[in-house]
Amino acid sequence: MAIQSSKPRDEQNNDSESSYSNFPPMDVSIAFPQATPASIFPPCTSDYYHFADLLTPEEQALRLRVRACVEKEIAPIMTKYWEKAEFPFEVVPKLGALNIAGGTIKGYGCPGFSVTANALATAEIARVDASCSTFILVHSSLAMLTISLCGSETQKQKYLPSLAKLDTIACWGLTEPDYGSDASGLRTTATKVEGGWVIEGQKRWIGNSTFADILVIFAKNKNTNQINGFIVKKNSQGLKATKIENKIGLRMVQNGDILLEKVFVPDEDRLPGVNSFQDTSKVLAVSRVMVAWQPIGITMGVYDMCHRYLLERKQFGAPLAAFQINQQKLVQMLANIQAMFLIGWRLCKLYESGKMTPGQASLGKSWITLRARETVALGRELLGGNGIISDFLVAKAFGDLEPIYTYEGTYDINTLVTGREITGIASFKPVIKKPQISRL
Repeated sequence: MAIQSSKPRDEQNNDSESSYSNFPPMDVSIAFPQATPASIFPPCTSDYYHFADLLTPEEQALRLRVRACVEKEIAPIMTKYWEKAEFPFEVVPKLGALNIAGGTIKGYGCPGFSVTANALATAEIARVDASCSTFILVHSSLAMLTISLCGSETQKQKYLPSLAKLDTIACWGLTEPDYGSDASGLRTTATKVEGGWVIEGQKRWIGNSTFADILVIFAKNKNTNQINGFIVKKNSQGLKATKIENKIGLRMVQNGDILLEKVFVPDEDRLPGVNSFQDTSKVLAVSRVMVAWQPIGITMGVYDMCHRYLLERKQFGAPLAAFQINQQKLVQMLANIQAMFLIGWRLCKLYESGKMTPGQASLGKSWITLRARETVALGRELLGGNGIISDFLVAKAFGDLEPIYTYEGTYDINTLVTGREITGIASFKPVIKKPQISRL
């Protein structure tokens, strides 16, 4: 029979605490001195087949410039912000100074990159931190590109220059609580009124939305029943954006729930080039290629981290790199990256030549993300216990890949896009049998 203490409960709790229970955690470099954490980012070692030879001097220079910036500015702080699920606003001016926002857009203060150069910049940021890569991708390859492709000349001149400098930030709102993969069926509505439009509805999973200055929102025109696009300004009456909590991946990205309650948008902020859901495909064709390059960058970073770790970490009197099974896993990771890079590079060239089809983009995104999951899982095995803490990158990358595997079309949906293209048969909607009616 247990004997109950006569001490008050607060005193019992105090007795159970040690004198050091409230000490701050030990710095990882002191707690585990045998390997270098990701805050000091490893050199790039994944270009085994010298793919740099495929790049123009301008593309190579851009790649190295972005790499140097993110290794210096983002790597030392990313774990802290990722663990707190907060966005590092302090790096926005540094990213703005790179002049990469706007990507392929020509003019209006945008860099006018080739698709290949834009993809390389995306991958280099993702190599160090996928959340910051997603921040730029949403802002640049979705919101800015929509204004560039579907906006009026006045809208381009008004919005793009400040967005290109990252003086203002944008988000892109298509997905809704009830419509994810089936995005064309969205319920948010736009009603024509004198001088503008009234938007009513709800959006979900919208990156950058909690702090964006402008929100590109898609809604169904109640007169035509077609999808239209609108530029909604921050703090518009009836607009609310709240952060989605408890994510396991891309934790620094501020995904939000957007509520639009009779939000008025003036006529000059309706995007004239969005008159049906098909008009969004012009944007998604580019952004899907960019998203395919995010896991390429992530796996490059994971490989670099594992390569250094295996040479530094010793067990049984030898570095982990000396063990056959570890070499086999490392080589498998390296081989995956070579194949992923080649598919990503070929997608860029197909797009630049005007030959890329939706099925090719979907196959690239789905296959690359599948291989990336396998590659990062191998890296997690190689790091042992350190593979489950974010200080050594791999655990963070393991979580960050999961949303990328899903957004811009899930693996399954992208597979069906390719399947439709090669067979001529669409299989998105299941065949629902009608109930049999008795002859009696």
